[in-house]
Amino acid sequence: MASTDITGADSPDQTSGDISNPDPKRWLALAVILSAAFMDLLDVTIVNVAIPSIQNQMKAGYSAIQWITAGYALAFAVVLITGGRLGDIYGRKRLFMIGMTGFTIASALCGFAATPGMLIGARVFQGGMAALMVPQVMAIIHVTFPAHERGKVMGMFGAIVGSAAVAGPILGGLLVQWNLFGLHWRPIFLVNLPVGIFGLIVAFRVITESRAPHATKLDLPGVGLSVVGLFMLVFPLMQGRDLDWPVWGWVMMAAAVPVLVLFVLYERRKGRRGDSPLVELSLFQFRSFASGIVTNLTFATTLGVFFLVWALYMQLGLGWTPLHAGLTGIPFSIGVSAAAGMSVQFLVPKFGRKVVQFGVLLMGGGMVLYIEMAEQLDLSFASWQMALPLLITGVGMGLVVAPIFDLILTDVPLRDAGSASGLLNTSQQLGQAFGIALTALVFFNLMGTHATKAVDDMKPEVTKALVSAGVPAAQTDQIFAGFKQCTVDHAKEKDPSDTPASCRPQPGQIGAVLQQQGAKAAQHTMVGGFETTLWFVAGGQFLVFLLMFFLPKNVRAKDTEGGSQGSGSESAEDLPPVFAH
Repeated sequence: MASTDITGADSPDQTSGDISNPDPKRWLALAVILSAAFMDLLDVTIVNVAIPSIQNQMKAGYSAIQWITAGYALAFAVVLITGGRLGDIYGRKRLFMIGMTGFTIASALCGFAATPGMLIGARVFQGGMAALMVPQVMAIIHVTFPAHERGKVMGMFGAIVGSAAVAGPILGGLLVQWNLFGLHWRPIFLVNLPVGIFGLIVAFRVITESRAPHATKLDLPGVGLSVVGLFMLVFPLMQGRDLDWPVWGWVMMAAAVPVLVLFVLYERRKGRRGDSPLVELSLFQFRSFASGIVTNLTFATTLGVFFLVWALYMQLGLGWTPLHAGLTGIPFSIGVSAAAGMSVQFLVPKFGRKVVQFGVLLMGGGMVLYIEMAEQLDLSFASWQMALPLLITGVGMGLVVAPIFDLILTDVPLRDAGSASGLLNTSQQLGQAFGIALTALVFFNLMGTHATKAVDDMKPEVTKALVSAGVPAAQTDQIFAGFKQCTVDHAKEKDPSDTPASCRPQPGQIGAVLQQQGAKAAQHTMVGGFETTLWFVAGGQFLVFLLMFFLPKNVRAKDTEGGSQGSGSESAEDLPPVFAH
């Protein structure tokens, strides 16, 4: 039984139109679906830049800002394959418009959220709606454009991806810094409204409906088990620090294992009966695919940690504006875009797996260089000085993200390429969500340790400032001890806007000195946390390098058993790895 592609391309007869007589409105349809893809990709990159502003303006705790980013990725991941299946069953145009309507409404809810909880709920809803909308993009392209035009279309799609990666941080920085109508960070979500409304009006007129003629019913028990199991795994990681790591959290994570095992057993049984399971477990008989899922998940997890902490480092650690932080990331985006094109077209066909392995080592090396420069330059680290390590890291990432799907899918039969791509995209989103969850362990949990080191290093400077403020030398140690306790306790606070009981106000000039030094200590704490976290990420790249030895050495010709290029099946090459961010 042929598996159902998340793109919906599982049958030669997929559309009511005739692909040999293309729809004259197809280029307008392409403009609409590419605008939707751009909106989704932009939303992912634009939020990272605005996170410190959201935290400050909404008085959000650290777990809340984790959920604002991870909630979207987690909802996207658990609904992604379901979204593709629903498009097969009920029509790609219908699901695209439902997803785009929901995404637009969710963007409005995000923009007008009054509390962190409301914003988190809206972001989860937004991620789920994106997972209904995004899988239809490739399906609509496939059934709308003849084969000889798809190369040009995919080139346009690649350009959209690259432009979103560059434009997101810059546009996010501008919108936050401009503070339009006193809305602070809210325009980063509200900007989706006119795009979404216009896109819906045009989509209704120009997109032709299509569905998979042999699509089966949705595997609702499989959806339920997967959602419950993943929630039980991620929720305690996200909330553990805020709740002082309660016993029930560890029990919940442990209980997630049998739930996910039950999911696997259920899907296996469903597949053996000839039904249509949510996940095609038969794909895991291919070693390259099974190891590729683990590799892809690990790689995405390290990136999930990096991007959140990087945004906090630049704005809260170095004190930069959102626009300054967004512009600083341009060398990274350029490196990714340039290397991605070279790796697919020239390097991987000649050198195979060695290219992606070199890429992760290059990423790790770029991060080690970043760490060394951050330690040397401390708070004086300038944007132009970051350009080299960011460019190296970006080039390394570009060498990996573009060709890795082809390597992982090389042993998968063409008929199963869609389902396999869906699982890989899902693992990518799950990895990002896990990475953001793990940030609580590798970054926020160590804030007190980094604050202690930062204050100890600052003792001569603080003592000198106190003496200059008229404090007798004999009293400076006592005042410094109180300052240290206050700073460390503040770093350990779950909500950074809370003031610990140990922070007693000091009168006059002494209070001014301690306030100034406290702000500097907080910056040093954030910088120290970033450097430690980056070591974790660099170590993760080395682990990915080792896992890649299980991938095929080269991209081989696809096994056409059960399908062929002429059968209407979507090939792995038609599913870019950056499709799901």
